[in-house]
Amino acid sequence: MSEPLVVVGNGMAATRFIDELMQRALGRYSVIVIGAEPRLSYNRVLLSSLLAGEVGEDAIELKPRGWWERRGVTTLDGQTVAAIDRRARVVKLANGQNFTFSKLVLATGSRPIRLPKPGMMLQNVLTFRDLADVGAMHALLRKETSAAVIGGGLLGIEAAYGLAKAGVKVTLIHLMERLMERQLDHRAAALLKHAIEAKGVKVLLGADTKRVLGEEHASGLELSCGRVLPVDFVVCAVGIRPNSQLAVEAGIAVNGGIMVDDGLSTSDPNIFALGECAEHRGCVYGLVEPANEQAAILARRLAGDRTAAYLGSSPATNLKVSGVNVFSAGEFIEHPSNEVLLLEDEGVGIYKKLVIENNRLKGAVLFGDTADGLWYHGLIRSGADISQMRDELAFGPALALPQAA
Repeated sequence: MSEPLVVVGNGMAATRFIDELMQRALGRYSVIVIGAEPRLSYNRVLLSSLLAGEVGEDAIELKPRGWWERRGVTTLDGQTVAAIDRRARVVKLANGQNFTFSKLVLATGSRPIRLPKPGMMLQNVLTFRDLADVGAMHALLRKETSAAVIGGGLLGIEAAYGLAKAGVKVTLIHLMERLMERQLDHRAAALLKHAIEAKGVKVLLGADTKRVLGEEHASGLELSCGRVLPVDFVVCAVGIRPNSQLAVEAGIAVNGGIMVDDGLSTSDPNIFALGECAEHRGCVYGLVEPANEQAAILARRLAGDRTAAYLGSSPATNLKVSGVNVFSAGEFIEHPSNEVLLLEDEGVGIYKKLVIENNRLKGAVLFGDTADGLWYHGLIRSGADISQMRDELAFGPALALPQAA
């Protein structure tokens, strides 16, 4: 008889996990996937493209309903989990339904952070995290609409680009002195700023938000320097926090996220977590690639492979803005103990920075031409000796690798 397996959350991590599990253990579990959003899972990476009008809503769906049905998976859309009874092994829904489980997977994702500044709870102050956020922005689009986006990281840049492409007059506000300061060095960040401004986004760096102005609806954004930006709405894209409240209330160990071991097990051996809600060895990853790696390991574990272990990720960053190609991975800030290879062609907008230490590639930043990003990422992750290809390394595998006769 199939074991009852309940998955809480139906985002990208949960979908990848089910896909991996069904390839390894189809029929072993009776699976129920519970999602809070009123639709099947979709690709959040493409939300900026949806906002920009470059793709339609159907294009971002990960798996059609028939895919789930053919694998015998029950999906419950638009349902909120109210509590987890660990002793009885029951998941309780807000609508009164209860589901028993032998194994439970928490893939609850994350929630956007709102700055603790006055006016952040006014109407027309939005976040950029899901389809509902995109729908709220689309509803506000009028002729000559203006908006401020707070946050110069991945999400903020993608939101600002999507709005600009949709015809909104956008100002991007960032507290730090360069965009994507955690993923880019100063030169790449400067190139990115220029490219984003060419897309119609005004960028203000070193700008601190003081408050959102307005009575019921946002009407402006005041900066700490005293400058006021009149806007029709504000988008706050300053980061995310793991959705761990269910785990906390169930008595499962939580730190920054839901704490998991190398088998993705929580402090309860029958409950697992993965994706943006999970914390592994002190790290909470807010990117797709680590979630996919965790999904594959957890699927192997639940299919019976007790040797499968997740040892952490070395994630890479890709910016999803049409015509602006940015990639970074590893430790890309130079130190006295390492060497730096630089290749730049300002005329065509190409910049490469490779950081080498002890004949190992430690980090890479690419702007303009990112085609070799995955190859560099593989070298970083493997720790391979690059001494034999060092002279050609900056030119990518086409020159650096020996060619077949």
